[in-house]
Amino acid sequence: MHNLAEAKRQFMEYLEIERGRSVKTVENYDRYLDRFFTFAKVKKVGDLTEEQVREFRIFLNRQPGTKVGGRMEPMKRRTQNYYLIALRAFLKFLRKRGIEALSPERIELAKVPERSIDLISAAELRRLMSAPDQKTIEGKRDKAILELLFSTGLRISELCGLSIDDVDLTRDEFSVRGKGDKVRVVFVSDSARSTLQDYLQHRKDMDDAMFTRYGRKMHDGGGLRISPRAVQRLIKQYAVKAGITRKVTPHVIRHSFATDLLQNGADLRSVQALLGHANIATTQVYTHVTDAHLREIHKKYHGK
Repeated sequence: MHNLAEAKRQFMEYLEIERGRSVKTVENYDRYLDRFFTFAKVKKVGDLTEEQVREFRIFLNRQPGTKVGGRMEPMKRRTQNYYLIALRAFLKFLRKRGIEALSPERIELAKVPERSIDLISAAELRRLMSAPDQKTIEGKRDKAILELLFSTGLRISELCGLSIDDVDLTRDEFSVRGKGDKVRVVFVSDSARSTLQDYLQHRKDMDDAMFTRYGRKMHDGGGLRISPRAVQRLIKQYAVKAGITRKVTPHVIRHSFATDLLQNGADLRSVQALLGHANIATTQVYTHVTDAHLREIHKKYHGK
């Protein structure tokens, strides 16, 4: 067990089975740890040192990140932290198993600027929702996707993972299994229910997926379930059609769902539950949307 490769293998199994992490999360942790172990050139758990972590952080800070204009920006601090979070989780796992190794408390994350979120205006959202051509089955599907995303705040993976039997449209609510295998209840608006019913009534296939593929790729083998990448592409296309110049993704619609709730008086704990956030600190990124109300309060009560 003191062998690094074997310890990492057991850690990956622990993440997937005992912690209920998604396959994608496990793959990311595996990649982050592999990069550190390759850099550190160690074979045994006991060989990991604080100095190696410090040198690795310097190495990451000098790696290229995103291209801005004609120059390449360094790797973002937030991305660097993903590597450190994976390493810290691995070291905590070792300690839990009674294996002596570098203390996870010795690894501090880099300070990152307060996270900003991408939003579209209410008018832009309305144009986006109206963009699909509902005379076609693809348009009916896409309209239902957009409406359901805004009605429920689902993550893209949660939406694409839905099966028809998961959603009982007579109740206007259903349970969804999200990150960390946690189950939460989401609610379907009248417009989302209507568009879903219209789409399902016009479906000709017998696939159990809620949202399916159309066009050439229908016959390329495998199931008909639509992929997250396909949903990202279609939302991008509808944003262009709606004349929205800023970047629009499924997660932007999730942001709109959260901010709409807060702007209409919902409390932060309720929004946390509806989004499926494990930590309320994650939800607090949306509190800036209430700042607009502060100006009105100031003007009303202190405008002398």
